[in-house]
Amino acid sequence: MDWSYRLLEDRERRVFRLISVFPGPFTLEAAEAVAGAEAGPGVAHLVDCSLLVPPRPGPDGRSRYVMLETLRAYAARLLAEAGEQDAAEVALAWYALAVAEQAAAGLQTSTAEPAAACRLDAEDATMRQGLTWAMDRDAALALRLAVALAPWWLLRGAAGNYPLLDQAAGRAAAGGEWWCAAHFWLGQAALYAADPNRALGHFTAVRDVIGDRGPSRALADCLAGRSKALSNQGRTAEADQDGRRSLAMACELGYPAAQALALMVLSDAALHSGNPRAALQLARQAAQIPADIPGWIVRQRSFTLSEALIEAGDLAAAERSCAAGLDRSRNAGDLRITTKLLMQMAYLDLQAGRAGDAARRLRESVDTAARAGGWVDVLNCLDCCGYLCAATGRHADAVTAWAAYLALLRHEGGADWPVDARRRHETLRKARHRLGPGPAQAAAERGAAMSLATAAEYALLLTAPAPPQPPAPPTTETLSARERDLITLVAQSCTNAQIATQLCISIRTVNSHLDRIRDKTGCRRRADLTRLALSEGLV
Repeated sequence: MDWSYRLLEDRERRVFRLISVFPGPFTLEAAEAVAGAEAGPGVAHLVDCSLLVPPRPGPDGRSRYVMLETLRAYAARLLAEAGEQDAAEVALAWYALAVAEQAAAGLQTSTAEPAAACRLDAEDATMRQGLTWAMDRDAALALRLAVALAPWWLLRGAAGNYPLLDQAAGRAAAGGEWWCAAHFWLGQAALYAADPNRALGHFTAVRDVIGDRGPSRALADCLAGRSKALSNQGRTAEADQDGRRSLAMACELGYPAAQALALMVLSDAALHSGNPRAALQLARQAAQIPADIPGWIVRQRSFTLSEALIEAGDLAAAERSCAAGLDRSRNAGDLRITTKLLMQMAYLDLQAGRAGDAARRLRESVDTAARAGGWVDVLNCLDCCGYLCAATGRHADAVTAWAAYLALLRHEGGADWPVDARRRHETLRKARHRLGPGPAQAAAERGAAMSLATAAEYALLLTAPAPPQPPAPPTTETLSARERDLITLVAQSCTNAQIATQLCISIRTVNSHLDRIRDKTGCRRRADLTRLALSEGLV
């Protein structure tokens, strides 16, 4: 490596040192952001010298270079010795911010979302390195970068990154643009993590700080989020009030994304207040907003509309809406909404008598939600598991699943909505009745003692595919008297010629009889026929 490095010109050596700051694949644009606008010829020469791997297309279609790890470590040492490391890290962090904010703008529209998400997928390592550096050295840059990445984290179910956003927001002055955006995304993450109290705190903080400044997009967003958090706690009157305020503000501002959010949370509040007709009307209004709004809101609309259609009794329309939303969510790689729609489709499968399909969808939903930290969806899947177990005759498991669901829901600060309680009541009563008081109480106590992680594992067990059943042992029930005589002779070690003589038939007929016996019993060998004759008491 020393020999190859000494052969380079000074300008090429500098490029070699500076691009070592990238932790993974990088574009020519990225190299120029760190090593200067004239870095292109140097990068090309490094490829010719085998100091860089030739460019290959990444997930977003852009060509990216790679420096092998041994070369990167060597170049990084040279970078530090030259005193250039700090400048290179600053340049990488600002490049990460530029890419992230450009992608974040794309994520605010359905049409540009796929390309923007793929860009961030490809730049994942660079984003993480830029954010790690900024968290220690530039609080303002860290907050902007974390806010820009937040919608992508939500899309990919990367809940583990939100503590960084929380930390960055805690260093910023309250009421600023980035501070408000940070609390909105933190509230959304808390809703996903089944923590309505913490979610309510984030949304309320924004309302309390900027609520007297007049209408704003940030306030409209956070009022809609606050309405959802209040609804999850069973405080439907307050949820309705904040939802209506958000809707009025969004209409005044001409802000269609917040209009859709507000209409969806108002639909939720109406549903949980026992007014399915109003819920369906509001969900349909949300679905009719034609503007190019963020893709996650479009997909969430499918879930809200399907839920309202289920309560209205139109299961066929609910299934169409849910299936369309599920296709969109899978195509977008939206783990959060995919888990919700899988669970909803599982419920519809159960209503249609498709227990096997329901189990498969529930298992995928639980597994995805648990890996992504979507604990609210794990809880909701556990509720649906109760219906699955009741439909398949596993009454003790149904009682255990619902007991775990209700206990964990109370522990996490959520509310068992009246519409859900009514839907569950009769099925749960029948399951407990069939078990009897003692076993039903024991099953309920098992569920109530479960932690959230244990409940997730339990849900995976409940939805596991049944093990393959061994083939039924062969019998002679389907055989004629002549065929039973024939296998008796086989068991007595008679050859086909001897069998033909004893039964006064031709050898060809013996062969034909044996073929039919093999087809009927599955016994292909003479030894298998002998075992069958012995097991049936024919010899």
